[in-house]
Amino acid sequence: MCGITGIFNVFGGPVPVDILKKMTNIISHRGPDAEGIWAEGAVGLGHRRLAVIDLTSSADQPMTNKDKSLVISYNGEIYNFKELRAELEKKGCGFISRSDTEVILRSYEEWGVDCVHKFNGMYAFAIWDRKKRKLFAARDRYGIKPFYYYFKNGLFVFGSEIKSMLQHPDVSKQISYFALNEYFTFQNIFSDLTLFENIKILPAASTLELKADNVNSLRINKYWDYNFTQDFSLTEQEYLEELNRLFEQAVTRQLVSDVEIGAYLSGGLDSGAITCVASKFFKNIKSFTCGFDLSSASGLELGFDERRKAEYLSNLYKTEHYEVVLKAGDMERIMPELIWHLEDLRVGQSYPNYYVSRLAGKFVKVALSGVGGDELFAGYPWRYYHAVNSDINEAAFVDNYYNYWQRLIPDEEKQTFFNPDCYARMSDHSTKDVFKSVIIDKITRAGSPEDIINLSLYFEIKTFLHGLLEVEDKLSMAHGLETRVPFLDNDLVDFAMRIPINLKLRDLGEVLRINENEPALKTLKYYEKTNDGKIILRKVLTQYVPQDYANGLKQGFSAPDASWFKGESIEYIKSLLFDPEARIYDYIQPGRSRQLLQEHFSGKINHRLLIWSLLCFEWWLRNFDPD
Repeated sequence: MCGITGIFNVFGGPVPVDILKKMTNIISHRGPDAEGIWAEGAVGLGHRRLAVIDLTSSADQPMTNKDKSLVISYNGEIYNFKELRAELEKKGCGFISRSDTEVILRSYEEWGVDCVHKFNGMYAFAIWDRKKRKLFAARDRYGIKPFYYYFKNGLFVFGSEIKSMLQHPDVSKQISYFALNEYFTFQNIFSDLTLFENIKILPAASTLELKADNVNSLRINKYWDYNFTQDFSLTEQEYLEELNRLFEQAVTRQLVSDVEIGAYLSGGLDSGAITCVASKFFKNIKSFTCGFDLSSASGLELGFDERRKAEYLSNLYKTEHYEVVLKAGDMERIMPELIWHLEDLRVGQSYPNYYVSRLAGKFVKVALSGVGGDELFAGYPWRYYHAVNSDINEAAFVDNYYNYWQRLIPDEEKQTFFNPDCYARMSDHSTKDVFKSVIIDKITRAGSPEDIINLSLYFEIKTFLHGLLEVEDKLSMAHGLETRVPFLDNDLVDFAMRIPINLKLRDLGEVLRINENEPALKTLKYYEKTNDGKIILRKVLTQYVPQDYANGLKQGFSAPDASWFKGESIEYIKSLLFDPEARIYDYIQPGRSRQLLQEHFSGKINHRLLIWSLLCFEWWLRNFDPD
């Protein structure tokens, strides 16, 4: 796990090595173990190494192949690299190192751009092919590892993090108004844009090719996509048995490492089961939990602290357990540093992730995470309600689900929320079209409630999960920590997508017959029928986690900010967001923003998501000072 950077002057100008070194050094947190620079003419690659597999210098990067015709800078882990190495050795390939990096290089030699179909893991890499004078880059199926790029006037700059690219004097720091529109609509960015104008993210499951001397040669190709469908060829018992086999295989496959591995351990199902399997292979595996001081919390937030459950599971699995406990005030002290690392704002509250990653990074280089189980196995049933109650047609689904996913500012309020200049710059950008573009190729298949749920799962895994993965990468790598996600194992994902919906959720037909004129009652009835979700996964994982834990209600990883934001953190929020000199008011109308804040402070409406986003945007503007 590492940090990668690079420069490619398509028209042939020499790479400024001093700038490449600056680009590499600013992401030293991603790889404190080694630094490498390779430059030749118009191409330069940089690398910061976090040594996890093959700790010797023979695995340092950038790495060349035997005849030095290929050079790679790579970030990630290929979990099946030993199997691929054996396959390549049978073909006569020799190896110098024991690293997965060299396996990628030799795979590209053997299979060319199709090598990505061989990899089971998380990765972002760039290979300079000296013979073909071509740059080839790729990103893993799910977008676990990031790959950002800038391409303008023949200059191609890339990196694991945007701050690296900003070290190049020709890469500007202008704000992207279209991305800003997406962020304040979805609290996420669904397209390939970032908050920095002209800097994009390579989509998950995509490759990129760019040839020397030809600015029109940039090609981005999708090599894989999710395909949620229903396969009724197996009995329920056969599904249970195969899912259990693939789950154990996924966890054990991701235990490959030459350094110690730890695990995040909440009181929930997914992380508990992963820790249980891992503990069979590692005695006294280290586990990590983030808890919250709930002395000023109320309502549903009183259940947000899962330390007691985590401690019980730790005792059950005999882990060496560590905890960090957050209280009101811990957010404000970390915000500038947090946003500097996060840099491209995505999804919701993330400072607890930063603290627990910092804790884990003090003890291990690798931590296992339960991310991905909810998106594959329908763990958010209250969201699918908005889709299931749609008519089975494209327009109704898009309207209903788009309305739900406008998490911050709906379209009809944007003109009063953004200042006139900012709003005018967004006028040619439709967030509804962005939303629709995610599912446009799949929506025509929706002919039943089950199809609609699969479409919802597809949408959320492409957008919400992708945002979670980007945040997790930035905040773990800020502390030189590699996070692995066993639920996103290729074989497990391919199988999970085939499982019939009635094995994940309860009877959808009953939900459809709920009276639409009973808004409060219909919600209650819906939760009564589907509040568990992940039915088949819960059945499988009860052999690893106590049944009352496996059957508990779904709970996200969140601090009690609805209470803190109108209580102990209120003065901090006011000091930033009521300040007439606040940077956000270059883009947002002060009166409307303050009105929304007052609604939260008074308890009238819970605007915690918006408050978090406003705080993040303010610190983003202060940190990066866009032109």
